[in-house]
Amino acid sequence: MSVRVPIRHPDRFFINGAWVTPSTSATFEVVDSTTETPFVRIAEAKEDDIKLAVAAARDAFDKGPWPQLSHSERAKYLFAIADELDKRAADSADIWVIESGIVHSVAKERMVGVAQVYRYYAGLAETFPFQERHKPAVGNVGLLVREPVGVVAAIIPWNAPPNLIAHKCAPALLAGCTVVLKASPEAPGAAYIFAEVCERVGLPKGVVNVVTAEREASESLVRNPGIDKVTFTGSTAAGRKIASICGERIARCTLELGGKSAAVIFDDYDVTTAAKAIASRATFLSGQVCSSLTRIVVPRRRHDDLVEALSASFGKVRVGNPFESSTEMGPLAMQRQRDRVEGYIEKGKAEGAVLATGGNRPSHLNRGYFIEPTVFGKVSNDFVIAREEIFGPVLCVIPAEDEADALEIANDSIYGLNASVFTSDVDRAYSAARKLRSGTVGHNGFKTDFSIAFGGFKQSGLGREGGTEGLLPFLEAKTIVLDGLPDNAGRIT
Repeated sequence: MSVRVPIRHPDRFFINGAWVTPSTSATFEVVDSTTETPFVRIAEAKEDDIKLAVAAARDAFDKGPWPQLSHSERAKYLFAIADELDKRAADSADIWVIESGIVHSVAKERMVGVAQVYRYYAGLAETFPFQERHKPAVGNVGLLVREPVGVVAAIIPWNAPPNLIAHKCAPALLAGCTVVLKASPEAPGAAYIFAEVCERVGLPKGVVNVVTAEREASESLVRNPGIDKVTFTGSTAAGRKIASICGERIARCTLELGGKSAAVIFDDYDVTTAAKAIASRATFLSGQVCSSLTRIVVPRRRHDDLVEALSASFGKVRVGNPFESSTEMGPLAMQRQRDRVEGYIEKGKAEGAVLATGGNRPSHLNRGYFIEPTVFGKVSNDFVIAREEIFGPVLCVIPAEDEADALEIANDSIYGLNASVFTSDVDRAYSAARKLRSGTVGHNGFKTDFSIAFGGFKQSGLGREGGTEGLLPFLEAKTIVLDGLPDNAGRIT
């Protein structure tokens, strides 16, 4: 399938409400993950371009009207952004498939939810307690006021740009922040569409600025003193670096990082049913999902049955062109990602894990960054493939002696992003969930919910995205103690 490039200005950046010429002629080549052919060339931001974008966002926050608008006034822009994103849903879905390898039918379904994120946060303008009245220890009136944190650097990865842009930019904009959005060189399309949407709805100059940059220029963005807060989704290694830089200057940061999420299967649950539930979600985005359930912990006596059931489910997955309706899993996003996954598969073999299914490039596909869904059995939790994030469709089945051992294995990780408990007993599931050191715990399947909150324990991150919890990181709490209640305070809860 030949897909047009639905981006008007790939050779420019969106800064201060205009499409500006880059400071250099440097570009990135975006490659179609299915065909391994060039899709589009995108301008590469250097440090001077970053400085320009930050200066625009800083000026818009310090001098512009945006932070002074009411939340309801800002909400009108969010509703308008949602409507325009709906109009661009087909373009966004096509680009997501090409850049990241997601199946087209799934990408189209997910686009509906992207626009809804902006509508959700717009709705909070009328319900969230931005001002609360308290009885102060001194004085007559105490107000807890939540104000915008300032200029935000939003840095997104290549696996799910439309969703991640929404969960960073929507709450930031409602709060009254201005934004420098830094797109991934491998997948900048969604950010460019978002910039075009912001231009279309007439967002004030400098409120949203969009650039695409590699690591060096991205680091200059994090170090820039004009940035008050960094919100980042990506690897734990990159998150450590960002946190250390922010720590040097006490900048705020929210980090949504890696995972090695455990599915704990108890002895009362049918292994075939569990295997189908796990396998059906493990192929989403070709396994390039930080919260994917990739460590499957099962009673030792049921290990072989589960490996057989997972292999049967994974062996039936139709891998191919993500634009074809019969395809259930597309390619990995890029060559280096496939090389990474293949490297881990070789490490698993070398460590003594049993390769039950997959592990190779599909024989019927001679181009594209494809890999077969893969299951390893007899994995020890100290194997590299059980400790490190692979970011591909590779499952590790780990035997446990009993329930206590299973939960100990699940918690024995530097990560704590997601988990699931498979049991027919809801009380048992709740008890286990409270013992798991994980930001989300699902029951009998992969179940995360950004409408409540999403984020991790331990080295899976700092802070939360989604729901009202996802708005709080973009706000600073201020205490005001007055002798009386002012007439111009606005709505107070």
